[in-house]
Amino acid sequence: MTLRSLLAALFAFFTLGLGVTSRAADAPRTAPLMRDFMGINGHFTFKPELYRPTCDLVRNYHSTVWDLGDDTALPTTFPLARNKVNWADVYGAWQKQGYHIDACLQFESIKPAAWKNLEGDTRAYGEAFAKYFGPSGKNLVESVEIGNEPASYDAATYRKVFENMAKGLRAGDPKLKISAACANAENPDKYSKNVSAFAGLEDLYDILNIHTYSFLEGWPTWRRVWPEHANIGYLKVVTDMVKYRDAHAPGKEIWVTEFGYDAGTGKTGTGDFAKWVSSSETEQAQWIVRSYLMFSSLGIDRAYLYYYDDNDEAKLHGASGITRHFVPKPAYYAMQQLYEVLGDYRFNRIVKQDKEDLYIFEYVNPNKPKEPIWVAWSPTGTQRIVSKPIKVPGEITKVESMPLKANDSSQSTIVPAQPNIPSGKRGTSISELDVMISESPLYLWLKLP
Repeated sequence: MTLRSLLAALFAFFTLGLGVTSRAADAPRTAPLMRDFMGINGHFTFKPELYRPTCDLVRNYHSTVWDLGDDTALPTTFPLARNKVNWADVYGAWQKQGYHIDACLQFESIKPAAWKNLEGDTRAYGEAFAKYFGPSGKNLVESVEIGNEPASYDAATYRKVFENMAKGLRAGDPKLKISAACANAENPDKYSKNVSAFAGLEDLYDILNIHTYSFLEGWPTWRRVWPEHANIGYLKVVTDMVKYRDAHAPGKEIWVTEFGYDAGTGKTGTGDFAKWVSSSETEQAQWIVRSYLMFSSLGIDRAYLYYYDDNDEAKLHGASGITRHFVPKPAYYAMQQLYEVLGDYRFNRIVKQDKEDLYIFEYVNPNKPKEPIWVAWSPTGTQRIVSKPIKVPGEITKVESMPLKANDSSQSTIVPAQPNIPSGKRGTSISELDVMISESPLYLWLKLP
């Protein structure tokens, strides 16, 4: 062996031992298309046809106790749960509508001491689930989460559940993506685990999972504010996780699996929710869309909205649906527009980001790189409408603002090609346009020289 080859071998040995990642893991990240980014949280009563115009991804709260009943040692009877729910019918109906399904395996209602054999039962359950539902089985579920918010499980006990259920899932179907429960890289609360709970088990998961809500205040108001607000940790928990992933788990995906806003009709809460504060329906629509836009710029892979439907209850998360009694709210139409306009586009760059004034993000369709779409909005939470000069590098062929109801044709306007550019300079100049900007995102179709 030559000196050069010996040194190369020693370098490889030590870098692998130190966990130094491969060149592939360090490759520049390509943002997902928005249709592969936008998701919604569903459950047993989810109506797949109704929500199909808003996203491609749906996350289900899959109750483990439904499958296992009172005896965790009994073998599962998939596709039937112990309570006779047929999961093949549920997931099959969603899949027929074109959804990609993530199952959040909620074992939290089973107390730690109730498992007959915690390690053995969780592993057996994971293996049976993956064999039946995974891509190599009935191909009904593409990914699973091991728990939602396992507050009743301490870190050590959760780690046992995670490790054993993940081993079962891997054995049942290696093609099934695995996520841990809701986690936090810096300051976990009651409902999230510190990422240290599954440190060293990186080969058993593919996804890091975050829940985040834009609370300005906790109990008793649970007041939420706009996503760009400077004094909340709404986006910071995401950027903290990105930093952790890049340093300790390169190559893993990051999903926000819960975010959202209550928007009721003004009912007064009682008891613990007597001082609960609701957002307006307009704010809910604006803040949902802007949250998707903000998340798309942070280097993560998916974001699932909470929730699909509500009953207009005056309590925390009681009015978070984009429908009420399965009738669309303004947020439904705003989310539908975002999906339809940007579904084939991916986040490309920040054109402008002034927290006191104006945000402009650029999205690009990889098949039409010279025809980007800009999204512009006011991030101030003031519901102001102001005229702002925007420099545009080319033609604007269409402008569309956010609708709050169905068939809102007044929200859409076709504009002349390259307004304000003198004759003879079309296709070469940058025009400065005066554009009316509000808290509702404005979409601008561009055509570059």
